[in-house]
Amino acid sequence: MADESLTAAAANANNGLPTLPASTIWMINFGYLGVQTAFTLQSSQMSRIFQTIGADPNSLGWFFILPPLAGLIVQPIVGYYFDRTWLPKLGGRRLPYLLLGTIVALIVMCLLPNSGSLGFGYASMAALLFGAITVAFLDLSSNVAMQPFKMMVGDMVNDDQKSYAYGIQSFLSNTGAVVAAILPFLFAMFGIANTAAKGVVPATVKVAFYVGAVLLVITSLFTIFRVKEYDPDTYAKYHGIAKEDNTTGGNWWSLLKSAPRVFWTVTLVQFFCWIAFQYLWTYSVGAISGNVWHTTNAASAGYQAAGNWYGVLAAVQSIAAVVWSYVLAKLPNDHHKLGYAGSLGLGALGFVSVFFIHNQYALIVAFVLVGIAWAAMNTYPLTMVTNALSGAHMGTYLGLFNGSICLPQIVASLASFSLFPLLGKVQANMFILAGIILALGAVAVGAIKETYKA
Repeated sequence: MADESLTAAAANANNGLPTLPASTIWMINFGYLGVQTAFTLQSSQMSRIFQTIGADPNSLGWFFILPPLAGLIVQPIVGYYFDRTWLPKLGGRRLPYLLLGTIVALIVMCLLPNSGSLGFGYASMAALLFGAITVAFLDLSSNVAMQPFKMMVGDMVNDDQKSYAYGIQSFLSNTGAVVAAILPFLFAMFGIANTAAKGVVPATVKVAFYVGAVLLVITSLFTIFRVKEYDPDTYAKYHGIAKEDNTTGGNWWSLLKSAPRVFWTVTLVQFFCWIAFQYLWTYSVGAISGNVWHTTNAASAGYQAAGNWYGVLAAVQSIAAVVWSYVLAKLPNDHHKLGYAGSLGLGALGFVSVFFIHNQYALIVAFVLVGIAWAAMNTYPLTMVTNALSGAHMGTYLGLFNGSICLPQIVASLASFSLFPLLGKVQANMFILAGIILALGAVAVGAIKETYKA
């Protein structure tokens, strides 16, 4: 059915990319649900896992630096080969990488929550190193699996439908995030143990990772079997480029020098945004545990309850992002910057408010505001950048643009070794800093000037 729809759409196109049926756009994005579930389990539970197996809060930056470092190195390489791959028996250009990333992520998701259950010992170098390596592989595989969805929208969806396509992607992304974030809390309600021996990750977290791995496989297979990518000749025709544009050249430095200005101005905004969110993922559980449950002991029931509650708050953030995405979708093109900057400003207010809140339910309001910023971060950057690009070297460009996500996270982690002690080694204090940084991102939106490839 999907193949027939694509063929009919292509036949009716006079020039440029054809208009796709809504069902095809949904299938292009459907696997993103599972990939985002895996990514959110990592981001929402990573701090909890490492502090449970014995990591000192002051050293968390070392563990959080590995995933973006892997992404910074590997994503441009993957993007380069994405453009040059054509394996019709395995799906085409992007889908073979989705299959590979899904397989690796499945394995690693079963290993990570067991970092404290392999007999290494509490706070041992072996346990922490095992956890760090599995996190790096999980982030790497999740990114390899995630990139095909972003690239297929750029490959197959015309400018008129692109906001709709990325809106669906944002909806599925946040739905997956809600599922991932709330699973440990729900499993605790169902009676699964939320505490364990010192240094061992609770069963609620382990089972959540297993369920997430199954969901990742199922949703990715839907996209793999239901989407037919354009062959190189058809791709070149629809994008108005030569077939050789994606088989030769593509020097990274040359591409960066010729990148449209919006590539760089959006990168500037991304720099501030992702620093702020890196601190959210790193310090949320500790900040909530200290402010609400008044404990910093990672082995305590209070700390593990805070970990579950952060999962609920991450779900609130994602639900707010889904709702706000619909609001942003209603804005006309000439109001994109207003929606972008305003959303980041509200998010900054949410970050700062976490420092002052000592009631677990009041934190819901703060994370609604954080979700508003998250919606803008998932809606505008890729739309603005891909609209300004031709179809040539699309995968390489998006792989390089991924650096605007990875590099600020690396900077944030390295800076935390000085900033965290400077701010009294109190995890809640990092939210004041993160809020200020996100506010700078809102100001930086003023430098963006949207352009469209004719």
